[in-house]
Order: sequence, then C-alpha cells, then structure tokens
Amino acid sequence: MSKPYTTIIAEAGVNHNGSIATAKKMIDAAVNAGADLVKFQTFKAKNFVTETAEKADYQKNLTEKGESQFEMIKKLELDQSAHMELIAYSEQKNIQFLSTAFDHDSIDMLAELDIPLYKIPSGEITNLPYMRHIGRKNKPVIMSTGMATLQEVQTALNVLLEAGVKKNDLTILHCNTEYPTPMEDVNLKAMLTMRDELGVAVGYSDHTLGIEVPVAAVALGASVIEKHFTLDRTLPGPDHAASLEPHELKEMVSAIRNIEKAMGNGMKKPSPSEIKNIPIARKSIVAKKSIKIGEKFSESNLTVKRPGTGICPMQWDDIMNQKSKKYFNMDDLIEI
Repeated sequence: MSKPYTTIIAEAGVNHNGSIATAKKMIDAAVNAGADLVKFQTFKAKNFVTETAEKADYQKNLTEKGESQFEMIKKLELDQSAHMELIAYSEQKNIQFLSTAFDHDSIDMLAELDIPLYKIPSGEITNLPYMRHIGRKNKPVIMSTGMATLQEVQTALNVLLEAGVKKNDLTILHCNTEYPTPMEDVNLKAMLTMRDELGVAVGYSDHTLGIEVPVAAVALGASVIEKHFTLDRTLPGPDHAASLEPHELKEMVSAIRNIEKAMGNGMKKPSPSEIKNIPIARKSIVAKKSIKIGEKFSESNLTVKRPGTGICPMQWDDIMNQKSKKYFNMDDLIEI
C-alpha cells in the first residue's frame, strides 16, 4: 500500500441486501471498475447490537419504518458458507476479498478464512477489547477514524501497537460517518494532520456524493481510498443512497489512476512529451532590420521572435554592443 500506487477498496458493505447473487454481481462490478479489493461486512447481529438500539437518522429515512436496528442488521448477515462462496468467486475473478468484522466471533471467522488484513470501522475505534483482539492476529490493519478526535485515534493506535501490530502495517483512514457527508464537513486536511502527528500511512474513506473528494485525497497523498458502491442507488437499504453506481465507481478508479500519473516525481524539468515544443514555443534573438558587417548590436536593430533555435534571449545583455561579423537580413537568427 505504498505510493505511488493507491489501493482502492470498493466497499460493497451490506449493499448486497442479503443476496449472494447480488454480492457476486457487486464483485463483478468492482472488477470491471478496476478496484484492488472488494469489501463486505462480517457480523452477527446478536453480538453487534441490542434489540432495542435505534437506527441512525439516515438509516430511518432509507429503511422500513418501525424496524429496529437489530432487525435491519439481522437481514444483512453473511454466514461462513456465504463468505467461503464469495471468497472463491473473488479468487476466480482475480480480486482480493476483504471484509470488516464487527465482533469477536467475526474477527475469528475472518482469521479462519485467512483474510489478509483487518479493516476496523469508525464505530469500533473506542472498543478496546475489539481492537486488542484484532491486534493479536498479527496482520496488517486499516482503521477508519470517523467521529474520532486526534487523541482518540492516537489511543487506538497505541492499543493496536501494544497488541502486536507493526506500525508499518497500519494505515489510518480519515473519514466522516454521515451518509452522505456534506462537503463542508469533509475536512480533508485532517488526513494530513494524522500523517504528520502520528507518523503513519494515511488514506481516506469517503461518504460524500460523487468522486471529487477521493480524487483530491489521492492528490494529497492518500495511500488507500475506500468508497461505497451499489448496483442501484434506488434499492432499499441503509447505504445505497450514498453509494456510487458501477459506472461511477469505474470513473473514480480511472480518475485516481490519472491523478497518480499526473503527480509525477516532483522534479521540475521538461517532460518527454514537451521537449519537442521547446524550439517551437521559445524565442531567439533575431535581426529587427538588416544589419551590416561591423555594425554594433543594439535595441534598435535586434528583437526577439520565434523559433527558439538560435541564441536564447537570456543572453540579450551579452550580445548588446558586440560587432556583427556578418550581414543579416531582417528576421535572420543572430549568430556571433
């Protein structure tokens, strides 16, 4: 996950609506878009939320009225056999399967399935037992930081390090957990604050509408981008409305790859594609009018025009008052 290549996580999340067939179509869409990983969510509702817990406001607006958070989440569970089927399908499609675990049993199940890294969601950043359990698995960790202060991120980071995660295996994602996130609340510079203050690799998990912000995050140095997507934004469910549709996901990946190329190596010099334009676009010192042999060069008989194949105008002062060694017609390139 090191620059200049940005790891792009296509976040399927729970947008499969409990359907394995839909989940497979989402894997296809992630592959077609060019994402590096496709990520789902692993949880057991009974371990995750109480039966009386309320939904978030955005969930209330997008899901069945009168349905509890527990009932909503229970319908979206993927059991171990479903995980195995989706992992096998991802391997067949040559994309890395990933999932976010929300409880201890789910963490253990992902370890048993040999998922290569753990993704900690924003809501678990203050869950000490959870983070210790992940840390002890000795795998790379990507942690989202929505709703967190810098101090809370630092504390969570320390927990993971003390549990056994190596600092080089940690990536911290700036995030805002409002779906969709208002532009004025993105605060993308906070990603750079975490990089500078915590000394870790950083990235961005995006919940805004559109693709501008994740592309900007890559330009700022994000090493990981995570973005929700769906097959259809009008489907029922908590996360569809703030997700990209497949063609938009593809546009985001393409834009990120273009920005990676555009960032370059930081050296200021002519690029290979523009070197040929130097003699065309730059200028040379030329005769403003005919100049006789022995005549002194001056502002009255010299000027600057294209092409740039003669003496560079930066040598103007050196040319002044020298005597011409040959006859020049108007517009001839000056030679000395």
